[in-house]
Amino acid sequence: MQTVTSYIGLGSNLSDPVNQLQQALSAIHLLENTEVKQCSALYASKPMGPQEQPDYVNAVAQIETQLSPTDLLVNLQQIEAKHGRERKAERWGPRTLDLDIILFGNEQIQSDDLIVPHYGMKVREFVLYPLHEIAPDLVLPCGNTLVSILHNVPTNGLVVVKEKVFWE
Repeated sequence: MQTVTSYIGLGSNLSDPVNQLQQALSAIHLLENTEVKQCSALYASKPMGPQEQPDYVNAVAQIETQLSPTDLLVNLQQIEAKHGRERKAERWGPRTLDLDIILFGNEQIQSDDLIVPHYGMKVREFVLYPLHEIAPDLVLPCGNTLVSILHNVPTNGLVVVKEKVFWE
């Protein structure tokens, strides 16, 4: 099976978000045929949608995996569930853990369960800046460079809350 480089967005704003992301990274690293290669710093960001919720902590991890995109998604959703994630109809509400496949190699996927590249990545500072930290020369499947997209997205108060992140 072929190994694919994928980027995973991590976010949390409930139940000790820094710890939630650290534990999620370790769980991703333990997935079969998957290895976390690097992770950005952890960033505090303002919530999307309802503002009556705590700020988020976000990061982006680079992984190498032999899982299919669908199998990776299923595994990430299982990790979210183990961390108390409840999927609700309400979008952008508070959550213990949110794991999104941002990119999966150069694949473009459009299914009922998965859209890759992630549909909101080009406008979300909490995805783009951490992604740029670990992959500054990245070219997206559409041909745009990450750097060119960053020029149009302000930081919106994004700040580093933890420089180094570890996984086992």
